[in-house]
Amino acid sequence: MIKRRRFTLMPAIMLAALSLMVTVPALSSMHLYAAGAQRYATVVVQPGDTLWAIAATHTTRSADIQDTIDRIAEVNHLGSAPIIPGQRLRVPL
Repeated sequence: MIKRRRFTLMPAIMLAALSLMVTVPALSSMHLYAAGAQRYATVVVQPGDTLWAIAATHTTRSADIQDTIDRIAEVNHLGSAPIIPGQRLRVPL
C-alpha cells in the first residue's frame, strides 16, 4: 500500500511571506513622480492664420514646429478639419 503525502499550505504561505518581506521595503523606498500639469495659451484664429504660423509663434527654437502642430491638433480635436477665423485654439506651452 502506497502512502500519499498530505499537501500542506505551509510552504506556500512561507514563500508568500518571504516575498512580501523583500518587496514591501523595496517598493516603499521608491519615489514616484507625476507629470506636471500641462499649461495652455488660448489663441483666437485671425483671418489668414494657419496652424503652421500659430505653432511657429509658440515653438521654441530647439523644438520641432510639426510636433507643436500635432499637439495643437490633438488637444483641440481638429483631425483634418481646417481652422476658421474666430475659432479659439488651446496651444500647449
